[in-house]
Amino acid sequence: MRFELLASDAASSARLGRVSTAHGEFETPAFMPVGTHGAVKTLSPSDLRAAGAQIVLSNTYHLSLRPGTDVVKAIGGLHRFMGWPGPLLTDSGGYQVFSLAPMRKVTDDGVEFRSHIDGALSFLGPEEAVRIQRDLGADVAMVLDECVPYPADRDIACQAVDRSIQWAARCRSVHSARAAHSASAGHSGHEGSQALFGIVQGSVYEDLRERCARELVAIGFDGYAIGGLSVGEPIERMLEVAAFTAARLPADRPRYLMGVGTPADIVRAVALGVDMFDCVMPTRNGRNGQAFTSDGLLRLRGARYRDDARPIEDGCPCEACAGSERVKNSEGSSNAKRPLAFSRAYLRHCVNVNEILGLRLISLHNVTFYCRLMARMRDAIRQGSFGAFADEFLARYGAGRSGGFG
Repeated sequence: MRFELLASDAASSARLGRVSTAHGEFETPAFMPVGTHGAVKTLSPSDLRAAGAQIVLSNTYHLSLRPGTDVVKAIGGLHRFMGWPGPLLTDSGGYQVFSLAPMRKVTDDGVEFRSHIDGALSFLGPEEAVRIQRDLGADVAMVLDECVPYPADRDIACQAVDRSIQWAARCRSVHSARAAHSASAGHSGHEGSQALFGIVQGSVYEDLRERCARELVAIGFDGYAIGGLSVGEPIERMLEVAAFTAARLPADRPRYLMGVGTPADIVRAVALGVDMFDCVMPTRNGRNGQAFTSDGLLRLRGARYRDDARPIEDGCPCEACAGSERVKNSEGSSNAKRPLAFSRAYLRHCVNVNEILGLRLISLHNVTFYCRLMARMRDAIRQGSFGAFADEFLARYGAGRSGGFG
């Protein structure tokens, strides 16, 4: 993996970059739609491409349980399995395991846990996390880390940092050994090219964050993630910790804020120097009838949209807002009629009768909105106008008529 820093904003820490992987490039700031089980809910790879997605995230924990890493590997790896040709990042599964508090036991060796599916006993350590992600064939793999909830006692947060550093070193060691083995064996293509990111923990304690970042940089990783945030702490505190941490990470490596967040959170984090983001909100909110717009959030279940003929957002190129592409008729000629957008009234109807088409269309719009937001920020950084863009976006989004998240 190669990261190129293309431009920086003069008035903030916002950065424009390009990441090259074995399965193509993506530009940063980048948003990664979340395909936890190897699928972004209700959306196909062609939907994601149309939305502007350049990289997708999947989850090691869930895929290792179902269908099993051996199945994915036998099919030809996760790219082939899910039909996604572009870059892929896999989370190590640490967050999912640690969310199973009553069902797991953490030691310095790793985590022993019971499956949330059938209760079967499993073990995940640093070596296992690296092996699974290698077998999945992700372009970017994450180290196994220990994430603590908020609020966290300082001693518990300190212990988690110690353990996360130790696990990161073990992940780096086994990852480097496997890469060296692939190179010596003469493997070509993707084999041996997988990147590995470290994850900075430390809850909201700045001295713990600083120590964790320093130790991880000393170990050496292809990129660095800011983990353990967006777990219940106030938004302002999250941004303060993210800013503090990002400033202590190498400028020549991508910086990834895990699990964040709302459009306003992302714009503010880009200003702090963060390059990569993931969040389930676009599709989760979409399945609940909530659409993101530049004026805030539309809660389309509401009666106010019962006879609203407007699309979700004027100017959005997604299928929900702009209509379908021209369709060939049975004789093979193209239908030249202007495609019809889906109205808010229709989408409200679909949501309220649980019609899956409506859930898909709103999810597609939301992913498109997030990806367009990233593209607009990249253009603003390139043109030296990011500060003005961010101020305008946040002012409009925060004053949204329907109660934006900003």
